Amino acid sequence: MTHPRVSHGEWLARFDGYLHQQGYRARTIRRYRTVCQQFLQYLDAQAITLEQVDPATLEAYIQFQSQRYLQQHGHAPHAAHHRFNRGITGLLRLVHGHWPPPTPLATPRERFQQQVGAGYAQWLAHARGLTPRTIAVRQARGQKFLAWLGEQGTPERLHDLTVADLDAYLAAQVPRLRRSTRADLTCSLRDFLRYLYAHGLIARDLASAVMSPTLYAFERLPAALTPDEVQAVLESARQDRTPIGLRNYAILLLLATYGLRAGEVVRLRLEDLDWRHECLYVHQSKTGRTTVLPLLAPVGDAILEYLREGRPTTAAREVFLRAQAPIQPFRWGSSLYSIVARRLPKAGVHPAGKRGPHTFRHAHAVSLLRAAVPLKAIGDLLGHTTRASTAIYLKLAIDDLREVGLDVPPAREDLP
Repeated sequence: MTHPRVSHGEWLARFDGYLHQQGYRARTIRRYRTVCQQFLQYLDAQAITLEQVDPATLEAYIQFQSQRYLQQHGHAPHAAHHRFNRGITGLLRLVHGHWPPPTPLATPRERFQQQVGAGYAQWLAHARGLTPRTIAVRQARGQKFLAWLGEQGTPERLHDLTVADLDAYLAAQVPRLRRSTRADLTCSLRDFLRYLYAHGLIARDLASAVMSPTLYAFERLPAALTPDEVQAVLESARQDRTPIGLRNYAILLLLATYGLRAGEVVRLRLEDLDWRHECLYVHQSKTGRTTVLPLLAPVGDAILEYLREGRPTTAAREVFLRAQAPIQPFRWGSSLYSIVARRLPKAGVHPAGKRGPHTFRHAHAVSLLRAAVPLKAIGDLLGHTTRASTAIYLKLAIDDLREVGLDVPPAREDLP
């Protein structure tokens, strides 16, 4: 059954509605519409439908417009791709679903490497039980290693992988990486090598040949705000009554009250707020478990105020959304870094170390320690997988530990 072709005019009308729905300003919509209309006129002249457009067609159009500009003005246009492409990629994304479209795997080597990556991801999920986020990172690193091997990353030549190949890869990757990042990278590579050997893709188990830099337990002091600094930031954020201010205050209050990870905040959905039973369901990114926390009144009030007065109208189920078009959820937890980093100096808070969302998490952990909450309970609340992850906060509560230290008894002269 063939579906009727959608006309260019109908696609343009759909795109116009999409831009309005995503919160674009009227002036931006008009500019995008003008650019897209010129592109559609070009396609009509070439007898090409929007469904038939590929990256080569778009590039040809940009070159066509650049040549016209040169003839009219006597010089080449500045930033031609930006000038003649504004809005077109959005229209093509609406038509095709993705833009640019996925590049077909042209060679047997590329297809083989994709199959290895897919098999590795399944192994990590079923044999190792890792979280989807960790699986995605390790799969990407494994496929990056295969791509770096080039022609050696084929079924015939991969089997003869050597230690020298691993040394060359690491020498190309690690020089500019921090010690902790290098350790993480080598750990992922060893894991990938174990998978390759277990499935007969390499002749020898080379995992033991990959050396990691030494990391000492608790060598880095986590950055944490003091209780006064946390309160100052929250008070400062509460003064901003704009839609963005309402959103940011609710986010900061979640970070400070529960010590959530940034990713757990951005993935919070409307159905995770149980108003009737005053509960908050947090899907922990590291453990994959769901923690049920009490929805405290200040937090609930801040979220409710944002939902009523600051959150754009959208079909998205995530609680917190970007304030600028396109209106959509935050993609990564790291998106919250700028929100926190800009708010700290406005509150007169200038921490010496890092200044992202984790500073609130560390501050919350220390406050629990000072309230004599057991380490195991703190680890469960924060979603830690090991006791060591929680024990690092003991370094931040060193003053409290001094208060419970035992007095050294005075020396006795009658002892031999």
